[in-house]
Amino acid sequence: MFGFGGVSRGAKLYLAGLMAFVGIVSCVVVLAYNDYFFLGDPLKPNNDDVKYIQTSRLLLNEGVLAYNTGDKPTAFIMPGLPLILAGFMALFGQEEGGVIAYRLYQCILQVLSIYLIFWLGKRIFNTRTALVACTISALYLPDYFSSGVILSETTFRTILLLLLCVTIIALEKNTARYYILIGALTAAAAYFKPHASLYPAVFLVLWWRHRLPWRSMLKYALLMSGVYILLLSPWWIRNWLTFHEFILFTNSGGSPFLLGTRIHGQLPPAGFFEAYPQYDPDTLFQGADRMAIQKGIHIIKYGFQHEPLIYLYWFTAGRWVELYFHPFYSRPIWPVTRPVMNVIQIILMIINMLGICWALLKHRWDKLLPLILALGYFTVIYIPFVAFNRYGYPNMILLILFGSYFVEQLLGYFSKLYDNGLRRRTVTP
Repeated sequence: MFGFGGVSRGAKLYLAGLMAFVGIVSCVVVLAYNDYFFLGDPLKPNNDDVKYIQTSRLLLNEGVLAYNTGDKPTAFIMPGLPLILAGFMALFGQEEGGVIAYRLYQCILQVLSIYLIFWLGKRIFNTRTALVACTISALYLPDYFSSGVILSETTFRTILLLLLCVTIIALEKNTARYYILIGALTAAAAYFKPHASLYPAVFLVLWWRHRLPWRSMLKYALLMSGVYILLLSPWWIRNWLTFHEFILFTNSGGSPFLLGTRIHGQLPPAGFFEAYPQYDPDTLFQGADRMAIQKGIHIIKYGFQHEPLIYLYWFTAGRWVELYFHPFYSRPIWPVTRPVMNVIQIILMIINMLGICWALLKHRWDKLLPLILALGYFTVIYIPFVAFNRYGYPNMILLILFGSYFVEQLLGYFSKLYDNGLRRRTVTP
């Protein structure tokens, strides 16, 4: 399914070399740096990564999924990462062994991602673009940081790449099994990040573009939905039996929306607390209570009334900057410091954005559309919610594919200039 023909032996050898390079460097980095990648204190769980470790131990020993509540069950997080980490702990021990095994598992996913990036780059653009994208990814240090940190970003990125690959195949083959696989992959993604659940909606545009009969659209939509519901039902049943209520994903959904209204960590505009005296500056953004969505709506309403340009920027271009212009690189890897990586990220994003513009002007839309829709969906979905580099990291490879196309086109242009100059010198008497 993910094979490719028409690729030269040299390109295959280069790809194999890149995959080996990524695998070796990833393993060396995570083993050498080890607990340096902890964002919190394992003895005093104060960050997501160390809390995930604590949750996984409890899940393995007591069969209880709890997060931030001691040993009382919660639906505060999705269970994808704790289940995988608990599995590694069961096999390799609950201390360093299980954590190291999880990190090495992420190294394997990074290698797999190089292959998927090549497949996508070749199918959407061409072989040279694919190789440029794989090379950039192999040198992109946040990928190695992501291998070492105990978070879900590496797994989710791999699922995202698989989703995009299968989307392209499903459009070409037009058979039910690929849409069943789309439903399964969407459910798998939702177990890590629930916002992936509406990804199949992009097929409405793709089917319209491909003029698919409405009967086929309905059949495939039901297949995707049915598989998704079947695979998410264990989570819903668990929540119903535990809390006696239907919880679609988690019961902390209001807080990301409320935090998303906070511009660069600041309080709402001056005068907000006079207009809404029921809120207090010290407690406005605390907790994940059921009033969080209402608070957020009040902040947005007041902000657009009194500082419309600032809030318009924050919920449009501001989201783009927060997601993509800051690298997911909280623990620098020698010799690249965080300030240096910040500059590299900005340069890379400028190239990526030039690539988007160039591709929209020059490339075939039927090949480009799945990539555009995937990037668009996983960007727009964050507009109502808090957005920062960790959430934008899985999408960076989609942007890098665009940037790689621009680099490949630029290299091709200069190559032609060089060849033309060489020919002129050759024929000149």
